[in-house]
Amino acid sequence: MKHLRKVTCIRLTVLLALAFLVQCGIAAWAKPKPRLLISTDIGGTDPDDFQSMIHLLMYADRFQIEGLVASPYGKGRKKDILDMIDLYEKDLIQLKKHSPAFIDPNSLRKVCKQGAIPEAPYTGFRTATEGSDWIITCAKKKSSQPLWVLVWGGLEDVAQALHDAPEIKEKIKVYWIGGPNKKWSVNAYAYIAQNHPDLWMIEANATYRGLIIDTESPAKLKADSFYSNYIQGRGAMGKSFINYYKGDIKMGDTPSVAYLLNGNPANPTGESWGGSFTPIKRSSHTIFNRNSTETDTVATYAVLEWVFKGPTLAIPGDSVCFTLNTGGQIWPGYYLGGGKYSVRYSPKQAETGVYTTVSTIQALNGQTGKYVSVAPWPGKPGPDDYLPGSHWYGDRQEPAFFLGVQQGAKTVSTYRDAFLLDWAKRWKWLYHDGPMND
Repeated sequence: MKHLRKVTCIRLTVLLALAFLVQCGIAAWAKPKPRLLISTDIGGTDPDDFQSMIHLLMYADRFQIEGLVASPYGKGRKKDILDMIDLYEKDLIQLKKHSPAFIDPNSLRKVCKQGAIPEAPYTGFRTATEGSDWIITCAKKKSSQPLWVLVWGGLEDVAQALHDAPEIKEKIKVYWIGGPNKKWSVNAYAYIAQNHPDLWMIEANATYRGLIIDTESPAKLKADSFYSNYIQGRGAMGKSFINYYKGDIKMGDTPSVAYLLNGNPANPTGESWGGSFTPIKRSSHTIFNRNSTETDTVATYAVLEWVFKGPTLAIPGDSVCFTLNTGGQIWPGYYLGGGKYSVRYSPKQAETGVYTTVSTIQALNGQTGKYVSVAPWPGKPGPDDYLPGSHWYGDRQEPAFFLGVQQGAKTVSTYRDAFLLDWAKRWKWLYHDGPMND
C-alpha cells in the first residue's frame, strides 16, 4: 500500500512538473526550433533589410540561425549584418530576462558569410562564394529537419549552391521574396526554374506586400505610427530603427520569417503570418525572337527574353555586349555565341513597358519595342514556360486574396495586426523608462 502511494506521489509530481514546464513555455523541446539560413541584400539598394534583420534578431530565441549571407545588389556587404549583431548584443541582457534561449552574438558572427556581389550572367551562375559554400555546408548537416533558406534579395548564392551541389535540394526549403528581386536576379531564377524544377520553393512575388500595406490596420499600427507607439526609446535596436525609412514599417522580407513563426510551414497552402500559397505547375516565360509590341501580353512577374541576331564574334559566351533600357533602369544583354544575343527581364507590376537597346554593335543598337504585363501570375500558358515540380508554390490567384493590385497579399494582411502586436510585446522587453503604449 505504501509502495502504491509512493508511486502515485511520484507520478503526480512528474505531472505537475510537466504542467509547469508547459505553462512556462519550456516545453519547446516537443517542437524543435526551425533551422534557418538568411540570404539578404542588406545594405544594397533598399534599407528595408535592416528593419527585417532587427526583427529577426528580436526573435532569435525561436530559431536555430545557421547562416546569415550577404548577397547584395549594390553596396551592401557582410559588415552590414555584423553591425546589426552589434546592436543585438547591446540589447541581449534585457532580451534574456524574458527568454534565456536568445543566441550568443559570437555564434551569429561566426555564421555571417559574404555572398555574391554582381548579378549572375545569362547562364545563371558564376563561381562559388563564401555564401554559396556555406549554404551547401549547412544543408549537408545531419538533421531530421530541413534547412529553411529565406531569400530576401537575389537568388545568386542559392543558384550557385544548387549548381555546385544539386543533391542539397533534398535538404532545403526555400522561401523567396520575389517581385522586384526577380528583376535583379532574373538569370539566377531562370537557371533554377529550368534546371532544378524539383526544388521546394515558395515564390512570393506579391503576397509579402500584405505586411507593407496598412489600409486595413488601426491607426496605432499604421506604418508611420508603429515606431512612435512601440519602438521609440527601446534599446539599441530601437534607436537604430529610425535610420531606415524614418522608422516607417516596410520590412518587405519579414513575411518569410513570419511564415515560420505562426502556422504550419510544411503546408504552404494553409494559413500563416507569412501568407498562404498555391502550387503552380508552370512559371511564365516568353521568348521573343523579334521586337515585341503592344499586342504582346505577358504575365506580371514573368521572365521575358529577347533574342537578337548580330555578328559572330570571337569572344566568350556570357560577354555583355548591349543593354536594354526600360522603366528608367538598365539591364545587361549577353552574347550567346553563333551570332545570337539575349537579354532577360521580369516586370514587377502590371504595365505597358517600352524598351530600347544600346550597343556599340550596330545590329544591336536602337532596337525598340513594347510589351503589356497583366495580373495574375503565372497567366496564360505558353510554349516557353518553365515547368516546376510538385513543390513549387506561388501567390494565391483568387480575386478575394488580392489587396488592391497585389496578388495574394490579403493572406498576409489578415494577420498583420496580430503579427505587429506580438512584436510590440518584445519591444516592451527593451523599454527602461516607464510604461509602454498598449
